Amino acid sequence: KHWQDWQGETLPTPGCVVRPESTEEVQALMRHATEHGIAVIPWGLGSGVCGGIEPSDDQILLDMSAMNQVIEIDEENLLLTVQAGINGLVAEEAVAERGLTMGHWPQSIGISSVGGWVSTRASGQFSTAYGNIEDIVYTIDFVLASGEKVTLGKAPRAASGPDLRHLALGAEGTHGVVTSVTLSLRRQPESRQFSAWYCADMATGFRAQREIIQQDWKPPVMRQYDASEVARLFPDHERGDSGLILLVHEGPAARVEAEMHAIQDIMTGLGLAAADAAAAANWMGHRNNVPEWRDLLDQGLIADTIEVSGSWSQIDAIYTDVVAALKAVPDCVNASAHSSHVYRSGINLYFTFACMPGDTQMMGDRYLDSWDRALTATAQAGGGIAHHHGSGRLRRDYLHHDLGESGVSLLRTVKNALDPQGILNPGNLLPPLSDH
Repeated sequence: KHWQDWQGETLPTPGCVVRPESTEEVQALMRHATEHGIAVIPWGLGSGVCGGIEPSDDQILLDMSAMNQVIEIDEENLLLTVQAGINGLVAEEAVAERGLTMGHWPQSIGISSVGGWVSTRASGQFSTAYGNIEDIVYTIDFVLASGEKVTLGKAPRAASGPDLRHLALGAEGTHGVVTSVTLSLRRQPESRQFSAWYCADMATGFRAQREIIQQDWKPPVMRQYDASEVARLFPDHERGDSGLILLVHEGPAARVEAEMHAIQDIMTGLGLAAADAAAAANWMGHRNNVPEWRDLLDQGLIADTIEVSGSWSQIDAIYTDVVAALKAVPDCVNASAHSSHVYRSGINLYFTFACMPGDTQMMGDRYLDSWDRALTATAQAGGGIAHHHGSGRLRRDYLHHDLGESGVSLLRTVKNALDPQGILNPGNLLPPLSDH
């Protein structure tokens, strides 16, 4: 069940699949693998999109899906402890029964695992107010290549040296195996309201979002779509070449009301026009509906999304340059973008591209060309080449743009210290030294 690509092609299979049910079983497996020099590939629920999992027939696939239990819901301290293989939506539903929420809503929530969120440094759709996964992780149980278990984190905050949780966050199975996670919870909001605004162009919309966030208003959701995406995703709300900003406001009713009034003043002061709030409500109701990639392939299209980020002073150039770079790919039929995660110092962009080559044998070339041009243009404009999908093998040769060559070297030093035999997900995140 694990090994088909978007085109239905069978991929190389692992030597065996091991499905543990406890941290102790993971420890035993890692001790065995270390003793015999066998590579181990941790697998969550398989929703990753950056090529983080590519086993071979001499490797073990460590399928974490059977480690899917809620361990504890601590209502006094607002903490949830789960096994790492639990599906995110199952975990959310467990706390929702008690009037609580993780506040972490990646689009993949129905098909991804909590351990996968940690391993890829995931973001949720409500991150502008509630933070990314690194902001809600309290404790991580982590099994090293040696089989030793370490518990990373134990308090609301610590100054006991570097924060070792970041050895697991974003490591994509290359430093160890996440076996359980404790997350901070919050109470479900008293009030939820929606609003929407038209912006004449992306630059105007970015300025409006910057004003909102820098005036300390934090609607959990602020999403800005360019005109191309408005036409494709919100045809009932299309208005010429205008972009569209959708907002979800939630929290105590009085604060929600104050926030909506303040944002209205900001928007009108910058010349934005109110749109039908139903656009935001409709997004909320259908936000996780995405096309099947197989359906697009059947139409002769190769398509994907690429998420990057940049500071406010960089973001206009990143948007303009990346869209232009994608449109320059032969057979490109779509290059568009929206933003979805907002910070005081900057914002992310989420590009969608599609190519329709006359020769289907060129799909792979068009795909990789699109990725290369988008990441290169982002880096040349000063932006970050990965925001929340992780890096995997797809981005590993571009990692130096974010980390610098010395940073990549430091990351390799950390990897070698934690996994001296290099048996944990080899080839992911860092290229093999033989490639250089």
